[in-house]
Order: sequence, then C-alpha cells, then structure tokens
Amino acid sequence: MVDDRALVAARQKVVRLITTRRAFLRSGLALGAGSLAARIVPARAAGGEAVLSAVEGRDPEKIVRRAFDLLGGLGRFVNPGDRVVVKPNASFANPADWGNNTNPAVLRAVCGLAREAGARKVAVVDYPLMRGAEAPALNGIGKVCAELDGVELEVLARREEFRKLAVPGAAVLHEVEIARAVLDADVLINLPVAKAHDAVAASIGLKNLMGVIWDRTAFHTMMEINQAIADLALAIRPRLTLVDMTRVMTTNGPKGPGEVATPGLVVAAVDPVAADSYALGRVRFNHRLFRPNQLKYLRYAHAAGLGAIDPGSIAIREERI
Repeated sequence: MVDDRALVAARQKVVRLITTRRAFLRSGLALGAGSLAARIVPARAAGGEAVLSAVEGRDPEKIVRRAFDLLGGLGRFVNPGDRVVVKPNASFANPADWGNNTNPAVLRAVCGLAREAGARKVAVVDYPLMRGAEAPALNGIGKVCAELDGVELEVLARREEFRKLAVPGAAVLHEVEIARAVLDADVLINLPVAKAHDAVAASIGLKNLMGVIWDRTAFHTMMEINQAIADLALAIRPRLTLVDMTRVMTTNGPKGPGEVATPGLVVAAVDPVAADSYALGRVRFNHRLFRPNQLKYLRYAHAAGLGAIDPGSIAIREERI
C-alpha cells in the first residue's frame, strides 16, 4: 500500500509546479522571446560569451541580412507561421534623415527577412510621442508598411490596447501596462535607433521598449527612470535586438533636431544588454564617449542578470561590406 504521507507530498509537489508555471506565464517574464521556453535561442557562444554581430556598409538590406547571418540566420529565430512583432522607434514626426526614428530602409529589410523566414504576418508596432498617427507618415515608417505584403502598421493610441501585468523582481516598476500586440506575438524583434537622450544620455534598445507601454510619463515623474527601464526589461524580452546605427542623432535627442553621425552600422544580438553596451561605444553622445557601466539602466539591467555589459565577455563578429 502506498504511504499516505508520500502520496500527499507528491500531490503537493505537482500543485506547486503547476502554480509556479502559471505564475511564470502570467508574470510577463517571458514576453515575446520567452513565452515558450523551448524556443528561446541561446545567446552564448561555446566559450560562454554573449554573441553579437556588427556589420557596416551602405546598403541597409545587405547589412541587416549579414548581421542576422552572423547569428545563424533569421530562420533560427522566426519559424514558419509565426506572428512577428517588430518594434521600431517611430515616435517623432520628423524626416528620416534626422536620425531620431528608425531608418525606414532598415525596417524594410527586417520585415522582408521575417517574411522570407516564413512569418505569416509582421506587425510593426509603436506608440508615437509626437502627433500620434501622423508620425509614421512623416518619418517614412508608414510608407514601408504600406508597401510590403504581409506587413501592417499598428499605431497604439487607446488604453484598451494594453494589458496590465505584474513585474516580479522589479525594484520600482511593480506592474506595467504592455501592448497586447506584443504580448500576443510569437516573436518580438526590438529595432531601436541609437540616439542621444536628455534624460538618460543615450537611448538604445532597452529604452526603446518604453514605446509599447501605456504610461511612459510615470517613468519620468514617479520613478527613477533608469531603474524603471531596467525593470521593464524583466517584463519584455525580445527574441532579438537589432540596433539601427545607420544614422545617429548624437546631440539634442530625443526630439531634435541635432547633430547626426552616419556610422552605416547595424548591431544584432539576442542579449539586449550586450547589444546596447556595444552600440554605446561606437559613437559619442552629446560629444561624450560613454562606457557601458556609465549608463545607469545598463548597469541595473546587468545587475538583474539580464545580459552582458563587459565587452570582454561578448563574442563580437564584426564585418564591413
């Protein structure tokens, strides 16, 4: 006969496992890239380093394709039939050459390659700051989406388009309302433009994720913004980050106008902290070259175990084409 105490203990263990799994799925810790743990693509090389690709060139389609190829190809990250969400920075109603929105040509390349990898649908999602739906029309993002088959633009505007989630482990951002489109995606690709920022020195990938939450004002007025950005990275975990550095607004960001550098570069990584850390060192923001640990939100995200901040621990694959 089975020992009653052993049977009860076994049942309690099963209940704990089920409860833990449900809490994890509700928590938002696995958004985008992590909603199915078996589909997470390792961000490490054989030696244990985070893997990152950095490709320079004049042709956005070629450099984006090569950046993905150096990580094993976009087919490692996008499966046939996936619904892919691409999050550019489309916040401002400024011309593309100002450098404070994602380059439309880079967006075109990413969306096209996602479709080529078998995505059944690609949604380009953002919550513009300036003039709402007019911003993508003026910065070129809307035109790209209109021209590509299977790609649609979703301009967030209403609170009903967001869902509130708890953020376990957060220091200041204990709950947050995140776009449903992001929560429902099979794959999230974060596609920021690197640019100067008056509040955090440099806006790159982690900062770009603020474009899919309902209340950004709270980050500036009710919390320490750098810690809030790091906390948000606990809740939203893209499958990939590709940093657009083809054009970079290096001063007077994020709104501009400002000085614009043209590195002709894209940076791709699974590890979002590594992507930002590398990108930070490629240009001067407000005439200053920052080390990764000088950006508070990178330091906090690294301390939370969200990625590699030391360039020496990153396996960097660089090319110029």
